[in-house]
Amino acid sequence: MTNPSPDASTQPALSASAQRVQRALAELGFALAVVELPQSTRTSAEAAAAVNCAVEQIVKSVIFRAAHSDRPVLVLASGANRVDEAAVAALLGEPLAKANADFVRARTGFVIGGVPPLGHSEPLPTFIDEDLLALDEVWAAAGTPNAVFRLTPAQLVSLTHGTVAKVKARP
Repeated sequence: MTNPSPDASTQPALSASAQRVQRALAELGFALAVVELPQSTRTSAEAAAAVNCAVEQIVKSVIFRAAHSDRPVLVLASGANRVDEAAVAALLGEPLAKANADFVRARTGFVIGGVPPLGHSEPLPTFIDEDLLALDEVWAAAGTPNAVFRLTPAQLVSLTHGTVAKVKARP
């Protein structure tokens, strides 16, 4: 696989949102590099094309709103999978509702299409698609619709303290 990350000395400065993610990674002790790419990584297909990997290797960040408590809920799913909302609701212990763009921005600090697995405005219950654990490496959003970082599934679990679960919807 080709690494889209240029030499750090030639890479332009990261945007403010991507810098927040880079700082959050460093504060947790992870030496992982956020890169901003010229092309969009907003969707799983766009991200996979941008970093030259399989769609399955993209960590899709999906924010839901817990229907009773109104708290944001993060599901980190393989880019190839749809999320089974009923399964996530059962794990959470309350129904899920859709989260609109304003809710996502206000509660995570990031825009849809760039929500990272860490560095949010508040702690989020996090569920991780068990299918991601079968992969050697994955790519996650890093704060903007064109910023990403590469990591292992074990690092994803460690940095999020997420619950690994069956969250993939059946076809």
